[in-house]
Amino acid sequence: MTLAMSWDEWAAHDALGLAERVRKGEVSAAELARQAAAGIEMTDPALGAVVEVFDDVVADPLKDGLDPKGPFAGVPFLMKDLGPTLKGRLQEQGSLFMRGNRPAEDAWLTQQMRRAGLNLMGRTTTPEFGVCSSAENPALYVTRNPWNTDYTTCGSSAGTAAMVAAGVVPMSHATDGGGSIRIPAGFNGNIGLKPSRGVFSIGPRLSDITGYVSIQGCHSRTVRDTAAFVDACRGGAPGEFMPYWTAPEPYVELIRKDPRPLRIALSHEWGDYRATPHIVAELEKAGRLLEELGHHVAWALPQADLRAAFRAQTTCYISNFAQVINGLLTARGLDRPPAELIEPINIRIWEAGKDLSYTERYQMQAVFNSTARAFGAFFEDWDIILTPITALPTPRIGTTEYLTTSDNPEVLDWFENLWKFFAYTPLSNLCGIPAISLPMAQQENGLPFGIHAQAKQANDGLLLQLAAQIERALGGRWNDGRRPATHVTTA
Repeated sequence: MTLAMSWDEWAAHDALGLAERVRKGEVSAAELARQAAAGIEMTDPALGAVVEVFDDVVADPLKDGLDPKGPFAGVPFLMKDLGPTLKGRLQEQGSLFMRGNRPAEDAWLTQQMRRAGLNLMGRTTTPEFGVCSSAENPALYVTRNPWNTDYTTCGSSAGTAAMVAAGVVPMSHATDGGGSIRIPAGFNGNIGLKPSRGVFSIGPRLSDITGYVSIQGCHSRTVRDTAAFVDACRGGAPGEFMPYWTAPEPYVELIRKDPRPLRIALSHEWGDYRATPHIVAELEKAGRLLEELGHHVAWALPQADLRAAFRAQTTCYISNFAQVINGLLTARGLDRPPAELIEPINIRIWEAGKDLSYTERYQMQAVFNSTARAFGAFFEDWDIILTPITALPTPRIGTTEYLTTSDNPEVLDWFENLWKFFAYTPLSNLCGIPAISLPMAQQENGLPFGIHAQAKQANDGLLLQLAAQIERALGGRWNDGRRPATHVTTA
């Protein structure tokens, strides 16, 4: 098959760059889709990141209602197999139990993506129901890190992380209930923004009340692509429980200007959790770069009861996921999850959460409120807080203690083990504040490592401005200009 461009040329373009070539008539949306499909064919045998390619929209990108006049003009885009539904397409949520599940309608965000001109041409891997840290169940698939396939991508936006990092697509869909956009972005060398509440709809099936901590987003390799994605896809579906807000200026315009000098706090001491010495050194290195850019940087931490916050976050996950599983069981007339089709930790989550009282849920909400208020007070004095993306380095494939295939009999112990690793990302979900992982650090073994910035509610634009300033300071060379071992230019 003759491709529209060389792989070096392909990898040199971000999504907006490809869209510009479509608008100039130099390449068609169908040619872009065919090239992305060829990239999947080359890299996915090593990575296990793509569940399905939609051959019909590769052949005809306009088939499902894509607007070619949107800012992305037919750029290929992959959907995490969880979250927004696509009418008539399989969505199996990383679960044997969900095999053959075919939603009957588009989600609101799906429609927004198509209006934006994105060609939704396939599904990427995720752990079962997005619960755990890695898409790693051999009965389904094992998703591997393109920098070194002995390691996981982490999750739950596992396949998306691999496909963007490997240069197959410039952007891909991701979701985040506690770090699932940002952690795989950090471990695969991508940019991953978790926006504030009130940006991306999870309607019509869910709302910000039913999905307290869940948010939508993407992985990209340039700040302007993430900015354009937010600009084009934000907004509430009819009947939202809260108003959806719009930034005073499009982010693609805002990021062209440097932010004012910012007050930036550093921390790796997060409740009971601490990062490794190498990771702390990488955080300090990022702080020095920000000082060179004219920002004030010092060590500081919100005065929140972080132990209580993590307990409340655990209650939220257990109660939410238990009800998700309950709904699936009810739809099939089942009394309990079948052990051969649902993974052990998810069954234990269902057992722990199915009868959770409203009193416990109310107590959880009270801690959400007090934690969010403490972070809000902190952001009266500071613009940004900078942490590592995780406290520990990327796990190797087969590290089962973080997986929902784990044989840990104690679900609370399983969650506590997660928090020791993924300490820094979940509380921004709890508070509804924006956070971004930027690929500006490196692990001792050479794998990428994300530096994680959080800001106050609705300061998404400030995070993107800062990210764009850093990108310019680095000459656009995220990850020191390195590429993964598994990449379209070398496959």
